[in-house]
Amino acid sequence: MADRNITGTLSPEDIQEIKAALQIIEQKMPFLIALTAQERRKLFKMGDKSLAFVTNSVNAAQSNREILPASFDIEQFIQDYQLATTLSELLISIRQLTEQVDDTLLAVGSEAMLGSLTVYDYVKRAAKKTPGLKTVAELLSDRFKAISKGRAAKTSGS
Repeated sequence: MADRNITGTLSPEDIQEIKAALQIIEQKMPFLIALTAQERRKLFKMGDKSLAFVTNSVNAAQSNREILPASFDIEQFIQDYQLATTLSELLISIRQLTEQVDDTLLAVGSEAMLGSLTVYDYVKRAAKKTPGLKTVAELLSDRFKAISKGRAAKTSGS
């Protein structure tokens, strides 16, 4: 990754509009559900390899309605297929957006951490001569206590 300096901002109004847009998306899909891990394992999965099978099954059902039992709800079957393909298409867009948000968060978080390390270094140096900064330096050093304890344990255990 090239050294990027992310300089974006979101106003409180932007944040509210984004949250409202996400709520609209949820409202447009009131049928969304949440499955447990066990429920997910039990279900048939329609991945890319199965899509052709399902598409051909829909075509076969539409062309040969007379061979299907009266109890088979072909309209519901077609509706399920159409919703599945639409959701698959939407999921690609949502995953692309999620990936961009995740990558941006990782990069901007890294920038914030690098800036924080610089501030910490200056605070540590200034704490030696500037009254009142020792407490701030100790507060900032809490981030590294667990790391140094872990290193000490590995060194003594070797």
